[in-house]
Amino acid sequence: MFQTSRALVAKIAALSMSSVLLLGLSQAHASAAKCDRTCLGDLITQYVDAVVAHDHTRLPLAQNVRYTEDSKFAKLGEGIWQSITGKGTFRQDYLDTRKQIAATHVHLLEGTTNVLYSVLLHVKDRQIAGIETLVQRVTPESRFQPTELGKPIRGMNDPIPPKKRQSRESLIRTALTYTEGLRIGNFTDAGTPFAPEAYRVENGVITAGEGCGRDDCGLYAQNIIVHPGIIASVAAVDEENGVVLLWMNFGHTGSQYGEGNSLVTFEAFKIWGGQIHAINAFFRGLPISTARFWPSADPIPK
Repeated sequence: MFQTSRALVAKIAALSMSSVLLLGLSQAHASAAKCDRTCLGDLITQYVDAVVAHDHTRLPLAQNVRYTEDSKFAKLGEGIWQSITGKGTFRQDYLDTRKQIAATHVHLLEGTTNVLYSVLLHVKDRQIAGIETLVQRVTPESRFQPTELGKPIRGMNDPIPPKKRQSRESLIRTALTYTEGLRIGNFTDAGTPFAPEAYRVENGVITAGEGCGRDDCGLYAQNIIVHPGIIASVAAVDEENGVVLLWMNFGHTGSQYGEGNSLVTFEAFKIWGGQIHAINAFFRGLPISTARFWPSADPIPK
């Protein structure tokens, strides 16, 4: 009887130890399967290098990876994958570790043509499960000729001052006041909280704030057309760096953006202390009916 009890106790102990080991392995696997900031940034590097090399097979792709270019479903390896000849010097990342999204604005080249490339990598288990892109080509005839692609966006990577950090939800609410300002055509009435040093870069050109080069450079002084049908979606939130990346379709504005067209953009907002400090956008004209075809990373507050 004593020997049997000892054997039973030993068996129970062995089973308990096995359970602990299995739990530890499971937790370690779960931790390993999630990308941290370094991992997400590395995936962007791998992606850009793969595009330049015209070789998507070098990427850690999940099965049935979903790929869109300019909000249209495409086959990975086609389109821009076949035309890019190199990369420029500009790249601004937005890393959303909570939602596992690695996003970037990056400057690429098609021969002598500048390509302003917006990329979102939707990551699962450290693999790329979805790829969302927007492509803007800058020709000599383009209205905007980039002047700011050779250097980082001023203030976008600055550390957030102590006690000025905002919650994810608060960051999104602040960024959406910009969308509201576009909707009604007035950032003042929309309560959009620009910091005194705030400025905006669009397609590599300073269009508002210091460096704009016009008399009405102030973000509150601009003459903004009304965008009553503007649509916004949260693309990514870099909580550590205090940046919200929005996808926006500016909606119907007559023929402002070309008959039947609208501006579509991935626009990033550096936010801390309840204010917007810097803005960077890559945008292009697309049919007004263009939808994102990807879910918002976070609900849009009503």
